[in-house]
Amino acid sequence: MTRRKIQIKKIDNTTARQVTFSKRRRGLFKKAQELSTLCDAEIALVVFSATGKLFEFTSSSVQQVIERHHLLSSDFDKLNHPSLELQLESSTSAALSKEIAEKTHELRKLRGEELQELNMKELQELEKLLGSGLRRVRDAKCEIVLKEITSLKWKGSQLMQENKRLKQVMMENRQVQTLELEQGQSSEPIGDFIHSDPSQDHDSSDISLKLGLAFPSGI
Repeated sequence: MTRRKIQIKKIDNTTARQVTFSKRRRGLFKKAQELSTLCDAEIALVVFSATGKLFEFTSSSVQQVIERHHLLSSDFDKLNHPSLELQLESSTSAALSKEIAEKTHELRKLRGEELQELNMKELQELEKLLGSGLRRVRDAKCEIVLKEITSLKWKGSQLMQENKRLKQVMMENRQVQTLELEQGQSSEPIGDFIHSDPSQDHDSSDISLKLGLAFPSGI
């Protein structure tokens, strides 16, 4: 006896619908268990009846399977994003290229190049721009020069103070040397007097005595 095919549509009879739900649910869970056992597959089934009752089957843990599903879904979304990211990068690259071209053109105009296409108003604006830029350059240059002058003045002041200090040291050294020389000269006569020969005094007394005998005091 062959099975007859039934039409797949909602069963209107409530009792028949509940019986069919119970039978097919058990069959579905049985097939899921067989698939998990035979193929070492990780399976999770979650079924809600028409009355809101929950039925579930899992080979490991429903929460674990759901988390794995979310992880794979996020990875899949990332794989589809590069096309959008490439589009954004392409548009960004085009905008940057356009901006670079505009800045290059402006730089050439500041250098005095490609001025033929400019009208009088644009030339006047360019002249004002160059004038303001030149003033800023001069101000920066003056600031640097003033800083260098201030630094040189400070260094000159330091050198003058050092020179003054060295002169003072030299004068003090000369005074010390002069004092030492004067002390050395004043000590020499005292030494000569102490070391004089007493025989010279005896000879001078003999000469005086002879002169007194030769020339008496009455003459």
